[in-house]
Amino acid sequence: MAQELELGLDTFGDVTSGADGVPIAYPQVIRNVISEAILADQVGVDFIGIGEHHRDDFAVSAPEVVLAAIAGQTSRIRLGSAVTVLSSDDPIRVFQRFATLDAASNGRAEVILGRGSFTESFPLFGFDLTQYEELFEEKLDLFNAVRSETTVNWEGKTRKPVVNQRVFPTTASGSLKTWIGVGGSPQSVVRAASYGLPMMLAIIGGAPERFVPYVDLYHRALAQLEAPTLPIGVHSPGYVADTDEQAREELWPAFKENRDRIGAERGWSPMTRAEFDQEADHGSLYVGSVETVAKKIASTAKALGLSRFDLKYSSGPLQHEKMMHAIELYGTEVIPMVRDMLA
Repeated sequence: MAQELELGLDTFGDVTSGADGVPIAYPQVIRNVISEAILADQVGVDFIGIGEHHRDDFAVSAPEVVLAAIAGQTSRIRLGSAVTVLSSDDPIRVFQRFATLDAASNGRAEVILGRGSFTESFPLFGFDLTQYEELFEEKLDLFNAVRSETTVNWEGKTRKPVVNQRVFPTTASGSLKTWIGVGGSPQSVVRAASYGLPMMLAIIGGAPERFVPYVDLYHRALAQLEAPTLPIGVHSPGYVADTDEQAREELWPAFKENRDRIGAERGWSPMTRAEFDQEADHGSLYVGSVETVAKKIASTAKALGLSRFDLKYSSGPLQHEKMMHAIELYGTEVIPMVRDMLA
């Protein structure tokens, strides 16, 4: 790796439960997410990503607002989405919101653009799911035009043309850091390269090494386009506790509840403990003690040539207090250990 690995955290603002097992109200969940990000800043985490969802099991539908609150109470951590569902948003407004966040945070904003794995935003905002691909492709093209921070002239099929327009505010650096979130299709990999944007791989199951062909494809596409080498990141779920056994026992019930709720909507069978342990042992679930999680992150970073690794530390009803301890361990112990392993 050409640069030191950045190590971040992601959360979707899952609706958590209290010690009594009762779900916590949305306002408190959002305040807890802010507290988690403040702690992440204090313990040396490089990045915090906040996801966007529009369903009852997640509290955050407006990540930029939450990130702005975090910006005012932190000093160094980079702030971004995980991901912004561009297909059902307005690319110009997305740029404006993140450019504003960039100003408020003194240049710490990033945006990760994607189609998202949930589709609730389409009917909510009046978009046609039959245009799923076309909407993302056109809106990404418009966003890329706006991202140049010059006069925009753009025409497509899903909205009226933009003719000789400037978009404000512009950023201090002249470029908003933008990633493309990729779930694992070759077309998405090539698209990221064609726009000259860093690629963030969402690896949520199976061995991370199976994504090596996508990394190779990305590098080949950049080379054919005579583009410079760009960062590659990975987003994967995980959890850190004092021991391997404690980490698995604390995460398992929350992880299963979250996975089974989503799986029931998608026709998946309920998750078994054997499947959970398989993912922890050999897949893309980074759960365990400090040393276990650090070794697994370092191994993935080497295999895929990463510039960034983001751990999704929240999982369904997993308690806020447990996540706070996991964040502290991740920042104070996992991150230094990973860097020592990669040195």
